[in-house]
Amino acid sequence: MILKVALFLEEIVSSSVINTNTAMKYILVTGGVISGIGKGIISSSIGTILISHGFRVTSIKIDPYINIDAGTFSPYEHGEVFVLDDGGEVDLDLGNYERFLGITLHRDNNITTGKIYQYVIEKERRGDYLGKTVQVVPHITDAIQEWVERVARISVDNDTAEPDICIIELGGTIGDIESMSFVEAFRQFQFRVKRENFCVVHVSLVPQPNSTEEHKTKPTQHSVKELRGYGLSPDLIICRSTTPMPLSAKEKISMFCQVEKDHVICMPDVKTLYRVPLILEENSVFDFLSTRLSLTEKTNYDQSFMIKWRDLIERSERHLDEVVIALVGKYTALEDAYASVLKALNHAALFCHRQLKIRFVHATDLEANTKKDDPVKFHEAWQNLCSAHGVLVPGGFGSRGVEGKIAAIEWARTKSKPFLGICLGLQCAVIEFARHVLQYKDAHSAEFDKTEHQVVIEMPEHNTGHMGGTMRLGRRTTHFVTDDSIVKKLYGNVDSIDERHRHRYEVNPKYIEEFEKAGMKFVGKSDDNERMEILELENHPYFVAVQYHPEYISRPLKPSAPYLGLIWAASGELKNVLTHVDKAEPSPDAPLKSPGPFSHVNLFRHA
Repeated sequence: MILKVALFLEEIVSSSVINTNTAMKYILVTGGVISGIGKGIISSSIGTILISHGFRVTSIKIDPYINIDAGTFSPYEHGEVFVLDDGGEVDLDLGNYERFLGITLHRDNNITTGKIYQYVIEKERRGDYLGKTVQVVPHITDAIQEWVERVARISVDNDTAEPDICIIELGGTIGDIESMSFVEAFRQFQFRVKRENFCVVHVSLVPQPNSTEEHKTKPTQHSVKELRGYGLSPDLIICRSTTPMPLSAKEKISMFCQVEKDHVICMPDVKTLYRVPLILEENSVFDFLSTRLSLTEKTNYDQSFMIKWRDLIERSERHLDEVVIALVGKYTALEDAYASVLKALNHAALFCHRQLKIRFVHATDLEANTKKDDPVKFHEAWQNLCSAHGVLVPGGFGSRGVEGKIAAIEWARTKSKPFLGICLGLQCAVIEFARHVLQYKDAHSAEFDKTEHQVVIEMPEHNTGHMGGTMRLGRRTTHFVTDDSIVKKLYGNVDSIDERHRHRYEVNPKYIEEFEKAGMKFVGKSDDNERMEILELENHPYFVAVQYHPEYISRPLKPSAPYLGLIWAASGELKNVLTHVDKAEPSPDAPLKSPGPFSHVNLFRHA
């Protein structure tokens, strides 16, 4: 599929929606010493503080790789691929922004080298440069600056109001050759938008060797020296370390990096990421930004925001009853491959006042071949599965581990264990049911094998022969077709919901009648009533699977309904909870487009 990015700047420049009279404030977050230092969480936390003071915040993530987007990445490369409402396949950090800030981002909030070069080359092919030699400076750097200015003013809130502040995270590490064009673009950008509207936050590692556990500041000094050499001077330095830094280390960084001591902040490892905004707030980060960017104080805003955030932290650090969930997947060696799934489980567990424990079970370890090759690993995997309170089979691609997932689902179905399947998890549940209940022993998916009984088929309109951006992506509406549904009750008895999708395959419609006669009910369907979106199993405490990815819109203060159902069921509380839901009236706002679970009843009193 041809990506249509060539004309975006011209269209926006001519748009009357953008108000160029208001000075946008920009905060650039860079990283030093190593990648994966936590720039995304720091950026999200800064945004959280600003929102708590009434400001509207948007975020941009810059990834210097040449890929157009993250859609074709293996999860082992960059972790999960996060999907936005508009179908954009983006870096997982945009998921952090949405969860922390409660905003809805767009595909253009993720900038890649590939997108920038594609846009510039398309302009060159059209003759827009009038025969000039197209170069990194000024053409690439200008395109970057124009993109940032344009996206910064796009609303990310429900009320379509323009943001006040844009937080830009520059991926990678200062000094990487891939990011040089972006660094140069921002060197120019600081003069383009004026100093009072632009500041730089540098996040750097302060290592502690095991032999001495002394905080070593030299790597940060060199990192800042390199950043300054490129023409950008940090206004705030956030130092990542294992333990809190002593005052002497802060003073040394302040002296050699030419930053005031109060503007050097230590961010040690914490038990929960939700504490990071509070640490920054305690270090007067808002006061600094307010002065540095000449922010106009807001008066009309929800001052209870941080109170709710503190309550969330207290619950996350409190000793609660434990609930154990077995996550059966194929990318279990890297937790970031399931970043949104894990966060959605955590959100639901906190809401239900439970301490979450995840047991990662590699799907191939549950298969018969592993029993022959490595019986110890096989039995350990099954022990981890069988001793869990609930089972989750998330999405994925490819045939590896599918038989293990099907085996886990059969066990959950026959042993009445709470089960939640996401995307491929739904398709595996359908295959398992067809094999062992309908007795179609060769039942399979067209993705994995060509058999007589293909209960999962490819969606014909997406068979384009291209990998990138060709799936059924983004926000789609699902309609409940019956009131007798656990999932509908969990969503607050609304008639329809909007959730985000990412798949190429669907349940074969010709088998639906057989499935439903045997007890597998498809309670949610697409707009055209052809695609199966939600399935439930009769006479089972909680056997639910969804074709969409509900984890993408789960929020710390507003967890996802299917994940809530899994945690309640695994805790033995679902029946009691649903009894209260049955007695309540449907939400007056139904049907909601992005509904919060139990929007009409406070379940904290039932925990």
